[in-house]
Amino acid sequence: MLLAGAAAAAVLAASAAPAALAHGGGVPPPPDAGAFLLGWTLYPEVALPLLVAAVAYLWAVRRVNAVHPANPIPLDRPVFFLVGLACIAVALMSGIEHYDTELFSVHMVQHLLLVFGAAPALVLAAPITLLLRVATPEARTRWILPVLRSRPVRVIAHPLVGWLLFTFVMWGSHVSPLFEAALEDPLVHDLEHGLYLATALLFWMPVVGRDPSPWRLPYPARVFYLVLQMPLNSLLGVAILFSEQVLYPHYATTGRPWPPSPLEDQQLAGAIMWGLGDAGFVLAILLVIAAWMRHEEADTRRREALEDALAAPGAHHASGGESGAA
Repeated sequence: MLLAGAAAAAVLAASAAPAALAHGGGVPPPPDAGAFLLGWTLYPEVALPLLVAAVAYLWAVRRVNAVHPANPIPLDRPVFFLVGLACIAVALMSGIEHYDTELFSVHMVQHLLLVFGAAPALVLAAPITLLLRVATPEARTRWILPVLRSRPVRVIAHPLVGWLLFTFVMWGSHVSPLFEAALEDPLVHDLEHGLYLATALLFWMPVVGRDPSPWRLPYPARVFYLVLQMPLNSLLGVAILFSEQVLYPHYATTGRPWPPSPLEDQQLAGAIMWGLGDAGFVLAILLVIAAWMRHEEADTRRREALEDALAAPGAHHASGGESGAA
């Protein structure tokens, strides 16, 4: 069960973001490339869960590969898992975290890292499949499978539920007092990060998930699923971009003397959400279409091979019958 705890730790890392320091440390100097790239702070409450998750996942991969050398874990899966953890680390411990309550635009980049970086990468790592393979038969039968097959898990894993929860959190956090509260209260800020990551994981599972699921979407439905979500992202980004007043008073009262102005920063945040968010959806749609085409080509090859195999005995029999008649 070590891997289960590690996977939970990776998700909880987002809700353990050290927002308190971001609210109480005064106005930082103007950001530059060095501040974002080199301004890291090692927060134990974030770094330790990520380290535990990485070690547990790699240990499980090594164990499965040792026990099943003929059927090892595909190499890309641990790579995706580490990329997902890296996205969480960048969002919550780099210079991005240092400026997320000073600049709305930076806060938006932080959220996009969690939603379009960490979440799909962790889903592509197929942690549930790895857990099933590394667990003992007793643990798999007695604990893991009953949980995975339980009604609450089946409901929350439904694509419609994931889609609606993701939409509700994205819109609800921006158009309700939650966003302002997150900027003022460290605990609410932590909750916001956790909600973004958790609902994004649920959203991406039906699209790129490799783990077993009772709700496997066909490829056309995956494309439709993404196409329906993209306009909602666009609309929210456009609403933020073209707002004529500062939406969140916190950003107007930070006291920073350096540009951009709060309204200009808000416009940049809206442009980032609209542009980069839509780009993320377009990329996902193209990747799903490419996977769909590969799937169709593989099906065609299998059908042709089956037809050839079925035709071969008949052709041989016909050839033999003609020879006998001659």
